[in-house]
Amino acid sequence: MPAGPSRPASPCAPFHNSRMSASNPRAAGGGLFAAQNPYGQVTQSTAPAAPSAPFASAAPPGAGAGGAGDLVFDVTEADFQAQVLERSLDVPVLLDCWAPWCGPCRSLGPVLEKVVNSLGGRVLLAKINTDEAPNLSAALRIRSIPLVVLFAGGRPVDQFVGALPEGQIRQFLDKHLGALPAAGGSPVEELRQAAAEADAAGQPEEAEALLHEVLAVEPSHAATLMDLAERHIARGEAEVANELLAAVAADARGDRHPALLKRIELAKNRPAGNAAEFQARITANPKDFEARFGLAALQVYEGDFNAAFDQLLEVVLRDKTAEPDGWRERARRQLVEWFAVCGDAEAVNRGRRYLGMYLN
Repeated sequence: MPAGPSRPASPCAPFHNSRMSASNPRAAGGGLFAAQNPYGQVTQSTAPAAPSAPFASAAPPGAGAGGAGDLVFDVTEADFQAQVLERSLDVPVLLDCWAPWCGPCRSLGPVLEKVVNSLGGRVLLAKINTDEAPNLSAALRIRSIPLVVLFAGGRPVDQFVGALPEGQIRQFLDKHLGALPAAGGSPVEELRQAAAEADAAGQPEEAEALLHEVLAVEPSHAATLMDLAERHIARGEAEVANELLAAVAADARGDRHPALLKRIELAKNRPAGNAAEFQARITANPKDFEARFGLAALQVYEGDFNAAFDQLLEVVLRDKTAEPDGWRERARRQLVEWFAVCGDAEAVNRGRRYLGMYLN
Protein backbone atom coordinates (compact mmCIF):
# COMPACT_ATOMS: atom_id res chain seq x y z
CA MET A 1 0.00 0.00 0.00
CA PRO A 2 1.48 3.42 -0.88
CA ALA A 3 2.61 5.72 1.88
CA GLY A 4 0.23 8.48 0.74
CA PRO A 5 0.90 12.05 -0.29
CA SER A 6 3.50 14.18 1.39
CA ARG A 7 1.77 16.39 3.90
CA PRO A 8 2.65 19.97 4.81
CA ALA A 9 3.93 20.48 8.31
CA SER A 10 0.84 22.45 9.26
CA PRO A 11 -2.30 21.36 7.40
CA CYS A 12 -5.05 23.88 6.88
CA ALA A 13 -6.54 24.96 10.21
CA PRO A 14 -10.17 23.99 10.82
CA PHE A 15 -13.10 26.32 10.45
CA HIS A 16 -13.86 26.43 14.15
CA ASN A 17 -16.96 24.64 15.39
CA SER A 18 -17.53 27.17 18.15
CA ARG A 19 -20.18 29.77 17.41
CA MET A 20 -18.84 32.97 15.93
CA SER A 21 -19.77 36.12 17.79
CA ALA A 22 -22.26 38.38 16.02
CA SER A 23 -21.03 41.25 18.18
CA ASN A 24 -17.53 41.00 16.71
CA PRO A 25 -17.82 39.26 13.33
CA ARG A 26 -14.45 40.53 12.10
CA ALA A 27 -12.63 38.99 15.04
CA ALA A 28 -14.64 35.80 14.84
CA GLY A 29 -14.77 35.30 11.10
CA GLY A 30 -11.94 37.41 9.72
CA GLY A 31 -9.68 34.37 9.69
CA LEU A 32 -11.75 32.97 6.86
CA PHE A 33 -10.38 35.54 4.47
CA ALA A 34 -7.39 37.09 6.19
CA ALA A 35 -4.76 34.53 5.20
CA GLN A 36 -5.93 33.79 1.68
CA ASN A 37 -8.54 36.00 0.12
CA PRO A 38 -9.33 35.24 -3.51
CA TYR A 39 -12.73 36.88 -3.17
CA GLY A 40 -12.22 40.00 -1.11
CA GLN A 41 -14.32 40.99 1.88
CA VAL A 42 -17.00 43.65 1.90
CA THR A 43 -15.94 46.07 4.60
CA GLN A 44 -17.57 49.10 6.10
CA SER A 45 -15.17 51.39 4.25
CA THR A 46 -16.60 50.24 0.92
CA ALA A 47 -20.17 49.28 1.78
CA PRO A 48 -23.10 50.50 3.89
CA ALA A 49 -23.16 49.68 7.58
CA ALA A 50 -24.09 46.10 8.39
CA PRO A 51 -27.52 45.55 9.88
CA SER A 52 -27.37 44.96 13.62
CA ALA A 53 -28.45 41.64 15.12
CA PRO A 54 -31.10 40.43 15.46
CA PHE A 55 -32.27 40.98 11.87
CA ALA A 56 -36.00 40.88 12.54
CA SER A 57 -36.54 43.94 10.34
CA ALA A 58 -34.07 42.99 7.60
CA ALA A 59 -35.18 43.99 4.12
CA PRO A 60 -36.63 41.22 1.97
CA PRO A 61 -34.77 40.27 -1.20
CA GLY A 62 -37.24 42.28 -3.25
CA ALA A 63 -35.74 45.40 -1.69
CA GLY A 64 -32.39 45.10 -3.36
CA ALA A 65 -31.50 41.42 -3.36
CA GLY A 66 -33.77 40.05 -6.04
CA GLY A 67 -37.33 38.79 -6.09
CA ALA A 68 -39.00 35.85 -4.37
CA GLY A 69 -37.60 33.48 -6.95
CA ASP A 70 -34.09 34.32 -5.74
CA LEU A 71 -34.52 33.00 -2.19
CA VAL A 72 -32.51 29.86 -3.01
CA PHE A 73 -29.72 29.96 -5.57
CA ASP A 74 -26.42 28.34 -6.55
CA VAL A 75 -23.13 30.22 -6.30
CA THR A 76 -19.61 29.64 -7.57
CA GLU A 77 -16.21 31.01 -6.69
CA ALA A 78 -16.64 33.56 -9.49
CA ASP A 79 -19.78 35.17 -8.07
CA PHE A 80 -19.33 34.45 -4.34
CA GLN A 81 -18.55 38.05 -3.42
CA ALA A 82 -21.50 39.51 -5.31
CA GLN A 83 -24.03 36.83 -4.41
CA VAL A 84 -23.09 36.19 -0.78
CA LEU A 85 -20.93 38.94 0.71
CA GLU A 86 -22.59 41.90 -1.00
CA ARG A 87 -26.15 40.58 -0.78
CA SER A 88 -25.67 39.92 2.94
CA LEU A 89 -25.40 43.70 3.42
CA ASP A 90 -29.15 43.87 2.78
CA VAL A 91 -30.45 40.54 4.07
CA PRO A 92 -28.72 37.63 5.87
CA VAL A 93 -27.46 34.84 3.59
CA LEU A 94 -27.04 31.19 4.60
CA LEU A 95 -24.24 29.50 2.67
CA ASP A 96 -24.82 25.76 2.31
CA CYS A 97 -21.47 24.06 1.62
CA TRP A 98 -22.24 20.65 0.12
CA ALA A 99 -20.95 18.01 -2.32
CA PRO A 100 -22.71 15.41 -4.48
CA TRP A 101 -21.13 12.48 -2.63
CA CYS A 102 -22.18 13.71 0.84
CA GLY A 103 -25.22 11.82 2.18
CA PRO A 104 -25.95 14.21 5.09
CA CYS A 105 -25.76 17.13 2.63
CA ARG A 106 -28.53 15.57 0.57
CA SER A 107 -30.66 15.22 3.70
CA LEU A 108 -29.98 18.76 4.88
CA GLY A 109 -30.50 20.60 1.58
CA PRO A 110 -34.30 20.17 1.30
CA VAL A 111 -34.74 21.09 4.98
CA LEU A 112 -32.77 24.33 4.53
CA GLU A 113 -34.82 25.19 1.45
CA LYS A 114 -38.07 24.52 3.30
CA VAL A 115 -37.08 26.78 6.21
CA VAL A 116 -35.81 29.59 3.98
CA ASN A 117 -38.88 29.50 1.72
CA SER A 118 -41.15 29.63 4.77
CA LEU A 119 -39.54 32.89 5.96
CA GLY A 120 -40.67 34.99 3.01
CA GLY A 121 -37.39 36.72 2.22
CA ARG A 122 -36.02 37.33 5.72
CA VAL A 123 -33.01 35.18 4.84
CA LEU A 124 -31.53 33.85 1.57
CA LEU A 125 -29.95 30.47 0.88
CA ALA A 126 -26.83 30.21 -1.31
CA LYS A 127 -25.62 26.71 -2.21
CA ILE A 128 -22.05 25.95 -3.26
CA ASN A 129 -20.63 22.63 -4.45
CA THR A 130 -17.33 22.42 -2.58
CA ASP A 131 -15.90 19.94 -5.10
CA GLU A 132 -16.04 22.74 -7.68
CA ALA A 133 -14.77 25.43 -5.29
CA PRO A 134 -11.38 24.33 -3.89
CA ASN A 135 -10.20 27.91 -3.30
CA LEU A 136 -13.29 28.86 -1.33
CA SER A 137 -13.08 25.60 0.62
CA ALA A 138 -9.52 26.50 1.59
CA ALA A 139 -10.50 30.08 2.45
CA LEU A 140 -13.34 28.84 4.67
CA ARG A 141 -11.04 26.18 6.15
CA ILE A 142 -13.73 23.55 5.61
CA ARG A 143 -12.89 20.33 7.44
CA SER A 144 -16.31 18.67 7.36
CA ILE A 145 -19.56 19.02 5.45
CA PRO A 146 -22.37 19.82 5.42
CA LEU A 147 -21.25 23.19 6.72
CA VAL A 148 -23.75 26.06 6.86
CA VAL A 149 -22.45 29.59 7.43
CA LEU A 150 -24.64 32.61 8.12
CA PHE A 151 -23.35 35.81 6.49
CA ALA A 152 -24.60 39.27 7.48
CA GLY A 153 -23.12 42.69 6.92
CA GLY A 154 -20.62 41.27 4.44
CA ARG A 155 -19.01 38.75 6.78
CA PRO A 156 -19.70 35.42 8.54
CA VAL A 157 -21.43 35.72 11.92
CA ASP A 158 -22.40 32.14 12.84
CA GLN A 159 -22.25 28.59 11.54
CA PHE A 160 -23.11 24.97 12.19
CA VAL A 161 -21.84 21.61 10.95
CA GLY A 162 -23.97 18.56 10.23
CA ALA A 163 -27.49 17.73 9.12
CA LEU A 164 -29.50 19.41 11.86
CA PRO A 165 -33.25 18.77 12.08
CA GLU A 166 -35.64 21.54 11.06
CA GLY A 167 -36.39 22.62 14.61
CA GLN A 168 -32.71 23.20 15.44
CA ILE A 169 -32.17 25.14 12.20
CA ARG A 170 -35.04 27.42 13.15
CA GLN A 171 -33.53 27.87 16.61
CA PHE A 172 -30.18 28.71 14.99
CA LEU A 173 -31.80 31.40 12.83
CA ASP A 174 -34.02 32.61 15.67
CA LYS A 175 -30.97 34.13 17.39
CA HIS A 176 -30.39 36.40 14.40
CA LEU A 177 -33.81 36.90 12.85
CA GLY A 178 -36.09 37.01 15.89
CA ALA A 179 -38.82 34.48 16.69
CA LEU A 180 -39.56 32.16 13.76
CA PRO A 181 -42.78 30.25 13.10
CA ALA A 182 -42.66 26.61 14.14
CA ALA A 183 -43.35 23.87 11.65
CA GLY A 184 -44.26 20.25 12.25
CA GLY A 185 -42.34 17.63 10.29
CA SER A 186 -44.03 14.97 8.18
CA PRO A 187 -43.71 11.29 9.18
CA VAL A 188 -41.21 10.79 6.35
CA GLU A 189 -39.06 13.72 7.49
CA GLU A 190 -39.15 12.51 11.09
CA LEU A 191 -38.13 8.97 10.10
CA ARG A 192 -35.30 10.21 7.88
CA GLN A 193 -34.05 12.50 10.64
CA ALA A 194 -34.14 9.60 13.09
CA ALA A 195 -32.14 7.53 10.59
CA ALA A 196 -29.54 10.28 10.28
CA GLU A 197 -29.26 10.45 14.07
CA ALA A 198 -28.86 6.66 14.28
CA ASP A 199 -26.04 6.79 11.72
CA ALA A 200 -24.37 9.58 13.68
CA ALA A 201 -24.63 7.44 16.83
CA GLY A 202 -22.90 4.51 15.10
CA GLN A 203 -26.07 2.44 14.67
CA PRO A 204 -26.19 1.72 10.90
CA GLU A 205 -28.57 -1.27 11.25
CA GLU A 206 -31.10 0.87 13.13
CA ALA A 207 -30.70 3.62 10.52
CA GLU A 208 -31.34 1.19 7.68
CA ALA A 209 -34.44 -0.16 9.41
CA LEU A 210 -35.78 3.39 9.73
CA LEU A 211 -35.15 4.00 6.03
CA HIS A 212 -37.21 0.92 5.21
CA GLU A 213 -39.98 2.39 7.38
CA VAL A 214 -39.84 5.48 5.18
CA LEU A 215 -40.51 3.30 2.12
CA ALA A 216 -43.41 1.67 3.93
CA VAL A 217 -44.96 5.15 4.22
CA GLU A 218 -43.86 6.45 0.81
CA PRO A 219 -42.55 3.63 -1.46
CA SER A 220 -41.34 5.99 -4.20
CA HIS A 221 -39.34 8.34 -1.94
CA ALA A 222 -36.33 9.00 -4.18
CA ALA A 223 -33.75 10.06 -1.58
CA THR A 224 -34.51 7.04 0.60
CA LEU A 225 -34.31 4.62 -2.33
CA MET A 226 -30.89 6.02 -3.19
CA ASP A 227 -29.77 6.02 0.46
CA LEU A 228 -30.55 2.31 0.68
CA ALA A 229 -28.95 1.61 -2.70
CA GLU A 230 -25.74 3.26 -1.49
CA ARG A 231 -25.67 0.99 1.54
CA HIS A 232 -26.05 -2.11 -0.63
CA ILE A 233 -23.30 -0.91 -2.98
CA ALA A 234 -20.95 -0.56 0.00
CA ARG A 235 -21.70 -4.19 0.91
CA GLY A 236 -21.08 -5.40 -2.64
CA GLU A 237 -24.78 -6.14 -3.24
CA ALA A 238 -25.00 -4.68 -6.72
CA GLU A 239 -28.17 -6.53 -7.79
CA VAL A 240 -30.22 -5.18 -4.87
CA ALA A 241 -28.77 -1.71 -5.41
CA ASN A 242 -29.75 -1.78 -9.08
CA GLU A 243 -33.33 -2.76 -8.17
CA LEU A 244 -33.61 0.17 -5.76
CA LEU A 245 -32.16 2.61 -8.28
CA ALA A 246 -34.52 1.37 -10.99
CA ALA A 247 -37.44 2.29 -8.71
CA VAL A 248 -36.40 5.96 -8.57
CA ALA A 249 -38.62 8.13 -10.78
CA ALA A 250 -36.76 9.62 -13.75
CA ASP A 251 -37.60 13.21 -12.77
CA ALA A 252 -36.26 12.69 -9.22
CA ARG A 253 -32.86 11.18 -10.01
CA GLY A 254 -30.69 14.30 -10.13
CA ASP A 255 -26.90 13.96 -10.09
CA ARG A 256 -26.80 11.32 -7.38
CA HIS A 257 -28.49 8.54 -9.36
CA PRO A 258 -25.90 8.35 -12.17
CA ALA A 259 -23.11 8.63 -9.57
CA LEU A 260 -24.42 5.54 -7.81
CA LEU A 261 -24.70 3.67 -11.10
CA LYS A 262 -21.09 4.65 -11.80
CA ARG A 263 -20.02 3.13 -8.48
CA ILE A 264 -21.71 -0.14 -9.45
CA GLU A 265 -19.88 -0.14 -12.78
CA LEU A 266 -16.55 0.58 -11.09
CA ALA A 267 -17.08 -2.45 -8.89
CA LYS A 268 -17.86 -4.68 -11.89
CA ASN A 269 -14.97 -3.92 -14.26
CA ARG A 270 -11.46 -4.72 -13.10
CA PRO A 271 -8.82 -2.40 -14.62
CA ALA A 272 -5.80 -3.85 -16.40
CA GLY A 273 -2.46 -4.25 -14.67
CA ASN A 274 -0.88 -5.71 -11.55
CA ALA A 275 -0.83 -3.77 -8.29
CA ALA A 276 2.54 -5.15 -7.17
CA GLU A 277 4.16 -4.21 -10.49
CA PHE A 278 2.70 -0.71 -10.37
CA GLN A 279 3.98 -0.31 -6.80
CA ALA A 280 7.46 -1.49 -7.78
CA ARG A 281 7.56 1.07 -10.59
CA ILE A 282 6.49 3.84 -8.21
CA THR A 283 9.14 2.83 -5.68
CA ALA A 284 11.79 2.98 -8.39
CA ASN A 285 10.50 6.28 -9.79
CA PRO A 286 8.03 8.32 -7.69
CA LYS A 287 7.27 10.37 -10.81
CA ASP A 288 6.03 7.36 -12.78
CA PHE A 289 2.59 8.93 -13.07
CA GLU A 290 1.29 6.24 -15.42
CA ALA A 291 1.95 3.64 -12.72
CA ARG A 292 0.25 5.81 -10.11
CA PHE A 293 -2.86 6.07 -12.30
CA GLY A 294 -2.86 2.31 -12.87
CA LEU A 295 -2.50 1.53 -9.18
CA ALA A 296 -5.20 4.07 -8.25
CA ALA A 297 -7.65 2.50 -10.68
CA LEU A 298 -7.08 -0.93 -9.13
CA GLN A 299 -7.52 0.49 -5.63
CA VAL A 300 -10.84 2.09 -6.59
CA TYR A 301 -11.99 -1.24 -8.01
CA GLU A 302 -11.14 -2.84 -4.66
CA GLY A 303 -13.06 -0.09 -2.83
CA ASP A 304 -9.97 1.53 -1.29
CA PHE A 305 -10.74 5.10 -2.38
CA ASN A 306 -8.51 6.57 0.33
CA ALA A 307 -5.39 4.90 -1.10
CA ALA A 308 -6.43 5.79 -4.67
CA PHE A 309 -6.82 9.43 -3.69
CA ASP A 310 -3.31 9.35 -2.20
CA GLN A 311 -1.83 8.18 -5.50
CA LEU A 312 -3.43 10.91 -7.58
CA LEU A 313 -2.77 13.58 -4.95
CA GLU A 314 0.92 12.67 -5.31
CA VAL A 315 0.59 13.30 -9.05
CA VAL A 316 -0.95 16.74 -8.40
CA LEU A 317 1.81 17.52 -5.89
CA ARG A 318 4.75 16.31 -7.99
CA ASP A 319 3.74 17.42 -11.49
CA LYS A 320 4.25 21.17 -11.79
CA THR A 321 3.19 21.53 -15.41
CA ALA A 322 0.13 23.58 -16.30
CA GLU A 323 -0.77 21.80 -19.54
CA PRO A 324 -4.54 21.30 -20.09
CA ASP A 325 -4.00 17.59 -20.76
CA GLY A 326 -0.98 17.12 -18.50
CA TRP A 327 -0.73 14.60 -15.67
CA ARG A 328 -1.59 17.20 -13.01
CA GLU A 329 -4.85 18.26 -14.67
CA ARG A 330 -5.78 14.68 -15.51
CA ALA A 331 -5.29 13.71 -11.86
CA ARG A 332 -7.42 16.65 -10.72
CA ARG A 333 -10.26 15.69 -13.06
CA GLN A 334 -10.11 12.03 -12.03
CA LEU A 335 -10.14 12.95 -8.33
CA VAL A 336 -13.22 15.14 -8.76
CA GLU A 337 -14.96 12.29 -10.62
CA TRP A 338 -14.10 9.80 -7.88
CA PHE A 339 -15.11 12.24 -5.12
CA ALA A 340 -18.59 12.20 -6.64
CA VAL A 341 -18.93 8.41 -6.39
CA CYS A 342 -17.00 7.59 -3.21
CA GLY A 343 -19.23 6.69 -0.29
CA ASP A 344 -16.55 7.38 2.35
CA ALA A 345 -17.26 10.94 3.41
CA GLU A 346 -14.15 11.16 5.60
CA ALA A 347 -11.88 10.03 2.74
CA VAL A 348 -13.46 12.52 0.35
CA ASN A 349 -13.21 15.37 2.86
CA ARG A 350 -9.53 14.63 3.32
CA GLY A 351 -8.88 14.21 -0.40
CA ARG A 352 -10.68 17.40 -1.30
CA ARG A 353 -8.85 19.34 1.40
CA TYR A 354 -5.40 18.24 0.19
CA LEU A 355 -6.34 18.78 -3.44
CA GLY A 356 -7.28 22.37 -2.61
CA MET A 357 -3.98 22.90 -0.80
CA TYR A 358 -1.85 21.30 -3.52
CA LEU A 359 -3.50 23.34 -6.27
CA ASN A 360 -2.72 26.64 -4.47
